[in-house]
Amino acid sequence: MQKNYIWKRLLRSLISILIIMVIVFTMVYTMVPRDNIFFEDSTYRKLASKSDDKTEYVYSTWEKLGYLDYERINDYCLTLYEAGSPEMSAAVEPDSPESREFVELYTSRGYTVEQYLGSGRYFAYKDVPVIRRMLSWLSQLVKIDTPYAVKDETNPDLVRKLSFGRTPTGGVALIGSGSLHKYLLYTDSHFPWIHQNIIKLNFGTSYPTYQGLEVLRVLFQSQGGEVKRHVVFETGYETDSGINFGTLKYKSILDRMDRKKFVDNYANYETFKEQPSMIGTSFIMGIFAMALAYFLGLPIGVLMARRKDRLADKLGMVYIIFIIAVPSLAYIYLFRYLGTTLLNLPSVFTTYGPGDVRSWILPIISLALPSIASLMLWTRRYVVDQMNSDYVKFAKSKGLNQREIFNNHIFKNAIIPIAQGIPASLAGCITGAIITESIYSVGGMGKMLPNAINQYNNVMIVALAFMFSTVSVLSVLAGDIVLTKVDPRISLSEKAGRS
Repeated sequence: MQKNYIWKRLLRSLISILIIMVIVFTMVYTMVPRDNIFFEDSTYRKLASKSDDKTEYVYSTWEKLGYLDYERINDYCLTLYEAGSPEMSAAVEPDSPESREFVELYTSRGYTVEQYLGSGRYFAYKDVPVIRRMLSWLSQLVKIDTPYAVKDETNPDLVRKLSFGRTPTGGVALIGSGSLHKYLLYTDSHFPWIHQNIIKLNFGTSYPTYQGLEVLRVLFQSQGGEVKRHVVFETGYETDSGINFGTLKYKSILDRMDRKKFVDNYANYETFKEQPSMIGTSFIMGIFAMALAYFLGLPIGVLMARRKDRLADKLGMVYIIFIIAVPSLAYIYLFRYLGTTLLNLPSVFTTYGPGDVRSWILPIISLALPSIASLMLWTRRYVVDQMNSDYVKFAKSKGLNQREIFNNHIFKNAIIPIAQGIPASLAGCITGAIITESIYSVGGMGKMLPNAINQYNNVMIVALAFMFSTVSVLSVLAGDIVLTKVDPRISLSEKAGRS
């Protein structure tokens, strides 16, 4: 397998992702009316009787979300006069020379100039092209934290440096001063034990749902009640707290409790919660369902092939046909009913929560049911196909017994296309399961994209589309690489097979 081929495939994958994102940005920002984003916004409803405040809120929000460039007469006049001065007060009025200059300037730049209904003052806006909007989003996608990341005019003496030390919990850390995060690299007792805050993905801030929270925080923050333990802060203050010291971020204005706990301005933090994050919940459920599917689907598929047209094969086909023919909603409800009545398992995930094994049993098995059927079907087909190959007849003529032929030849060849699908199955664990998670009330990723679409959370839609498309596209490449590891005869080199 040549490295050049891998790099070319990565380049093609990148182009595919960019094409997908162009389509997503076009659909989200041109085909959906932008007024719809305020349907779930309580602040917008409160401003219904205040025309100027409402207009200001609407256009400011559209600008934050990348729909348009928004300019106000107040901002224009601030470049000319001091805030609060008599000249400033006169300049912002509709009949002032400055207002006429504002109208002429922004009209010549292609902006649409309008007036607030109440005050009559001018403002201007211009739509941002989709491609420019996407490029701006991509340019801010990766954020690197350095000692010069914090810009705080109220703290001009802020020391900017990097040093090695320890966290309050005893972990080794690279400590930043002037950086957004205090601990840029640190260790602790939580998987994966080594953590970093140096390089972060920036998908923007969620709106209107989860308003004010970064998209990654919505997806990756733990859920449920706070898990408290006895904590000794750097100041010596002791209390029960769920603080996660690794998440400490810079805070400009400290209150009394902040000064009691912290020796510097790094006082913003997240807490440990009882339940996994949404993406963590979906991944745990998905990975166990995947393991169960392969554990049952492969051997049963092999058994069906070896007992072709006999009882085991016929029973297996009944199950496969049932899963294919019956809507997933129906057989999941049926399985849930059987599980709750016969085994006394909880019908919803929230009954006992993620800390109880019983909560996971029915969702995991329900999620595995279609995968088991698919693996049974394809394993049977591949094994039967290999059993009818000429090399099997040749092996029999050489005197090899049935077990040797099956283990050394048939199964190895039949498993190759199955192995190629493993990375895609792993990718599916991250995206979640809409129907299964909805039926069992699991707080995972399955609901996120449908909810974001229904609530016009465009920031979340774009972020999820990027995550899902990236994982899916790269899983195809990973599947090809797995193929070469399973069968060294297969080469991804473009020159392979050429004479």
